[in-house]
Amino acid sequence: MSEPAFQRARSAEAKQAREAAILDAARTLGRVRGVRDVTLTDIAAAVGMHKSALLRYFETREQIFLALTAEGWREWSAELRADLGRRAGATPAEVAAVFAGTLAARPMFCDLLAQAPLNLERNVSTESVRSFKLVTLKEVELIVGELGRLLGLDEQQGVDTIATATSLAGALWQMATPGPRLRELYAGDPRFAHAVVEVEPRLNRVLGAYLTGLKVSSAAAT
Repeated sequence: MSEPAFQRARSAEAKQAREAAILDAARTLGRVRGVRDVTLTDIAAAVGMHKSALLRYFETREQIFLALTAEGWREWSAELRADLGRRAGATPAEVAAVFAGTLAARPMFCDLLAQAPLNLERNVSTESVRSFKLVTLKEVELIVGELGRLLGLDEQQGVDTIATATSLAGALWQMATPGPRLRELYAGDPRFAHAVVEVEPRLNRVLGAYLTGLKVSSAAAT
């Protein structure tokens, strides 16, 4: 495919525009197909570039999706903290509901949360992983502050809560999107009904029980 509209960027602004277009294309494809089924060639074609030209801006497809995962962390954290920040107090069940609702509303972010440790962090440079981890650490720190304010959780408890929520959201999303053939199998045999997962209700129940347990343990220790 020729790429007359995508000559090599000659300025910082042009380079940023190219990168934004690539990220937009990957975001759109990931939402439609699922992250693991999107190739670098797919992204390049969606932007109107040859794959070799795209590699001037991102080292691998994994780097593209890792950048989108960092973006997802910022956006999810901002919405979560905005909701929690409006509350003078909250029960474990209420906090769990906010976590579950804001995560379930971001299916691609849930997909990325599962893919990041499995493969996105494994085929990029150390510097790319470092940059990604710094983003997540900053957002985790901010969320931990809200968990401490509302539920009295200490730093480790807050970190564990976020890790539990995000890892479970990623796993549940994968279970909730098994693909057409498996979905047909599960729907056609009542013995497999347990395999059909709804992300938000399951995540809400598990996090609610987890946070309630932390609250009880903390109260018993004082």
